[in-house]
Parts: sequence; structure tokens; C-alpha cells
Amino acid sequence: MDKLIASFQVDHTRIGYGIFVSRRDVVNGAYITTFDVRMKRPNVEPAIHPNAMHTIEHIVATYLRNSKFKDHVVYWGPMGCLTGFYFITNTEHEIMPSEIEKLMRAAFKYMAGYRGEVPGATAVNCGNYLLHYLPMAKYEAKEFLKQDWKFDYPKASRIKAGGRTFFDA
Repeated sequence: MDKLIASFQVDHTRIGYGIFVSRRDVVNGAYITTFDVRMKRPNVEPAIHPNAMHTIEHIVATYLRNSKFKDHVVYWGPMGCLTGFYFITNTEHEIMPSEIEKLMRAAFKYMAGYRGEVPGATAVNCGNYLLHYLPMAKYEAKEFLKQDWKFDYPKASRIKAGGRTFFDA
């Protein structure tokens, strides 16, 4: 099990805010693209609180699945490291991060100004409906919108010597 998956081949010591193509696949003629929507600089600033992350997940997923892009949304969900989200799309053509930028900016503006109850935050609709915090989710969305977003992953260099792999940040 020596082969690192694509998301582990990114230099997380140099990644910034933005939208990055994590993976591209073509399945039955459809383009499946996984975007890394990075809201925090990994290992530099605190991760997003789980309650806020959960709230962002619910509200942005609801926004995306009701947008004009709704037929192309496969998945919107949190990264385990709590520094951002994965957004998976299904389109008829190869889609670029810059094309998704407008949609993400609109989604996060919606999140930042959201009023009302968190959609799906009931015991019937959610597996952990008490794990939400709307004020912090709104704050995180506003902070993300202030950032200068990047679109190209910084790749990690690999040095192999003596049967071991070293990572040069």
C-alpha cells in the first residue's frame, strides 16, 4: 500500500484558500470532478468547529441542490480535517475551478447572510441534529469570502533514497 491517493499528494504546508481540482474521472461519458473547496490553511490556522462545519454542510448543500446547477451536484460534504469541503459534480464537459468560483461565491454569500432555521436540522432529517451552530457558520462563510482564492494545488515533492520516501515542503 505504497501508492498515495491524489489528495495526499498535495503539499498541505503550502495550500491556501480556494477551489482546487482534486480528481477528474470520466464515467460513461460524463465528467465527474471532485473539487476541494479549501476554507482554511491546513496546519496553520484552527480548523472549522464541527458544529459550524455541519451547519455549512446543510445550508450550502441546500443552496447548491436548489441552484441552476442542481442537476450537476453529486455531493457536497466536509473534509475530515475540517478545513473545507469536497464538491463533486457530474457534467457533460470538463469543468474548471474558475467556472465553479461564481457558484461557490454565491453559495457562501447565501450562507453568510442566512436567516432562519438550519434546513434538515431535526431528529427525523439528520443523524446528529444538535451538532449545529449557525452564528459560527455565518462567520466562517464571511471570512472565506474575504480571502484571495487560488485554483492550483501546490504539489508535494518526493525524494526517494534508501527505500524511503521523503517529502520536501
